[in-house]
Amino acid sequence: MAIHKLVLDDVFDEVSYTLIAIHCSIDDYRLAYLLNKHLGINLHRKSIDVDVSLDQSNYSVFEWKDRKQLTTWNLVANACKTEVYQKNTGKSLFDLQEKITRISYLVPEHKAVNYFLKIDNEFSSNKEKYILQSILNIPKVATAFSVDINNLKSKENLIF
Repeated sequence: MAIHKLVLDDVFDEVSYTLIAIHCSIDDYRLAYLLNKHLGINLHRKSIDVDVSLDQSNYSVFEWKDRKQLTTWNLVANACKTEVYQKNTGKSLFDLQEKITRISYLVPEHKAVNYFLKIDNEFSSNKEKYILQSILNIPKVATAFSVDINNLKSKENLIF
């Protein structure tokens, strides 16, 4: 009897999405509205945020599923601000707790990036350039660029 062995090592390593980094100073809901307007998409806020259990931070996510092209678009925030109470370690008369704002990043390699637009479909370079140019035409966006996913160390945080 012959033994058949299936090797699936290379199947899961393939990149099947495009990642665009967006640097701007506006709120997430306003950026989602402007992306909807300029790109002709329909991003909506998901009811559940991306939760990274290592540092208990939540990142807002907007999603749109394009049924015609079988593509899922996600706009996700890169930074999360959480307030933590730290006990005062100094010797004082009063035992005070100090409130500290801690900033954690979904993709720590790109701390200057405010948002990521993840498109779960590989586009041709012309389509990707068109999307980038449309994002750069938004008045409040400082810059936008494509990110090479193969060079990211924290790409597992982008699985949602």
